[in-house]
This record gives sequence, structure tokens and C-alpha cells, in this order.
Amino acid sequence: MARRMADPAYRAQQWERRYDPNIEEINRMCDTLAEQKPDRALPYIDPAHDLDECRIVSLFSNPGASLASGFVSAENDDQSAIRTAEIYESVGLQPKFVMPWNVYPWYVTEVKEKALTPEQIDEGVKPLLAFLQRVSRASALVAHGTDAHKVARRLTQLENRAIQRRGFKVYKVRSTGDRAFAGSPAKQEVWRQEMQAAYTDAMARAGISRA
Repeated sequence: MARRMADPAYRAQQWERRYDPNIEEINRMCDTLAEQKPDRALPYIDPAHDLDECRIVSLFSNPGASLASGFVSAENDDQSAIRTAEIYESVGLQPKFVMPWNVYPWYVTEVKEKALTPEQIDEGVKPLLAFLQRVSRASALVAHGTDAHKVARRLTQLENRAIQRRGFKVYKVRSTGDRAFAGSPAKQEVWRQEMQAAYTDAMARAGISRA
């Protein structure tokens, strides 16, 4: 089933909202990151999310070569976004309580779903820390896939005090990308259940009620 970002009118509406108060600080940070790499643009975060209400961070690898909507969003019309939306909906997680981010936030023009280079992972650590400092009420990070797992380990090694004070918990689950989901229906169901369990536990720790 097509997601809402497939609708040009909805995309235009979200674009006009990209600097709304609930998401402005994050998307202004995206503008700053874009200025740091003039040769590589990056998408904004969907204004369906909320900086002040965010309790859980969904960490993915990278936004790929492009996103038609211009946003990192579970409302995008690709299979990875659709799987993410299905997980959120299955556990009753409202968008305002979760926010997505990418290990490497800039668009990657190389082969789709190829693992990030060590250099790209290194480049992504500082923006991730800046992002986590802004979502100051988040107490959990769900790391999707190998690249996100690597950076999650880095966060643990850095022993960042601002994050440690929150009792921050990291959950390592599978990527929602097509290659990661290349398996039998039975295996895919196991992977979905693992993701559901991670988000359900994170919601319980944060006191988030199912929608």
C-alpha cells in the first residue's frame, strides 16, 4: 500500500512544515551539515516527528542516493520505509515519540545498500552525537543493521556523559532494507518480531503508551 509521501500534495505540505517549531532545530542542523559538504546534499527529518516529545531514536545506515520526498520518513514509498512504518504501527508507536536518523546522514551515490566505508562511519559519529544532544528526552536507540551497530558500539566507547545520564539503552536489530530482508517468509517474520520486541521494550522503559 502506498505511503503518504507518494502524494505530491502531502509532500508539498510537509516541505512547507520543515521548519515548524517541533522539528526546526533538527532541520536547521541538517542545513548546517549540508553546508559542510557542498558536494553531498542530505534529506530533512519528516516534521511528523517532534523534538521535545522524542523518546526513541531509530538509527539507520544512510539515505541512499536520493529520496523523492526530501525527507527521512516512514511515510516514504520504498520498501524499507514501509517495513519501518509497519513496525511502528504494529507496536502502536506514534511518530512524535520516535525520530529517525542515519549513521551517514548525507546521500550516498554509490551502490544502493552497500555497507558504509570506515571513513563514512567516522564522519557520521559527530553529527549523531549532535543529534542525540538535541533529542534530550530520548532514552533509547534502536540500531538497524551492521552500520548502525558499529556506531552504537562507538557511542558506548565514547562514554558521553550527556547520554549516560539518561540511562540510554541501545537495541541492535536487523536493517529494514531489501537485502537484509532477503529470506523466507518465516525468517522475515522472526526479524519483524525482534524489531517489535525492541520497540515495545523501549516504549515501556520510556513510559509510552500504545496508540
